[in-house]
Amino acid sequence: MRRGLAILMLGGLSLIADADPPPGDTHQQASTLIIHGALDKPYMRPLLADFRQQHPTLEVDYRNRDTLPLYRDFLAAPDEADVVISSAMPWQYRLANDGYAQPLKTPSAQQWPAWARWRQELFAFTFEPIVMVVHRELLERYSRPDNHAELLALLRQQREPLTGRVVTYDPRLSGAGYTYAIEESRLSPRYWDLVAALGDVETSLAATTGEMLDGLAEGRYWIGYNLLGSYARQFVAANPDLEMIIPDDYTLVIQRLAFMPRQAPHPDNARRFLDYLISRRGQAVIAGETSLGAIHPDLSGPGTAAAWRTTHGDALRPLTIGPGLLATLDELKRQALLSRWQREFKRDDSQSREAVSGSNE
Repeated sequence: MRRGLAILMLGGLSLIADADPPPGDTHQQASTLIIHGALDKPYMRPLLADFRQQHPTLEVDYRNRDTLPLYRDFLAAPDEADVVISSAMPWQYRLANDGYAQPLKTPSAQQWPAWARWRQELFAFTFEPIVMVVHRELLERYSRPDNHAELLALLRQQREPLTGRVVTYDPRLSGAGYTYAIEESRLSPRYWDLVAALGDVETSLAATTGEMLDGLAEGRYWIGYNLLGSYARQFVAANPDLEMIIPDDYTLVIQRLAFMPRQAPHPDNARRFLDYLISRRGQAVIAGETSLGAIHPDLSGPGTAAAWRTTHGDALRPLTIGPGLLATLDELKRQALLSRWQREFKRDDSQSREAVSGSNE
């Protein structure tokens, strides 16, 4: 096995993490489907296994990459993937807007909710709130922060005991963290007060939700801020020392976006899989076997967007799939936001570190 290549075989299914393409011309394999995705393997496995039940002769090659390398790799070789999946919504929108995506012309695509797609080319297929996670030590000693105002008050009132006990994304290292920062700065006039309070307690900065969850489980942190809820939900369910909090004032919601490249090497298989992701069957797998949150309008039970809206209503703030996402990628605006973030946080560039491996989520 080539160094750095991790493969899980399930029948005709290959799950490959951060790998180079295997030897040989895969473009000539008519029964192949190549998916490049920023979605961890445990969450993709149920979908890919069910899809192969419908297409048992199809060889599925899933390559799991970080969000930003996924974007850069696609630009370098736009003819290698049949389907591209990522939670980095601005980068996915840019690719579609720049003409790299081809339309999906199926009944499912035409009936897909308008808020969850762009034209017929870019499709959201998950509904994932951004949450807080707290350790039982915090709940035993202090009050539970149910929203951003209560978190801000807690950080200010308990500054000394919480110093070094909080963790959040570093927006300089994480595409997800930067996206959340720019969205919150638009949503809340108190956002910069919260950033300052996070800096005052010497909040640790991480590149991934997984990194934050590990630190919370070990008891190093008592508060994790802005974690990806789909990843946190399963982790917290298996760890009685942790609790997930959905802020009741506003909760950002991100969606995984998928598209078929115009140069997809196996376009028929690409259409089959993208249509499956937004089909009732595929969405039922998402609702029942993952924590990603299904969008399909016919599904309303646990694990669906409809259920989230029933329990949390107007607090949910899904990111809009549209031209506004491009503003997130404007370099001047990006530098302006990061400069202010560092100024409010009071942490200089020497504190930054190289991005760690992981999903950048």
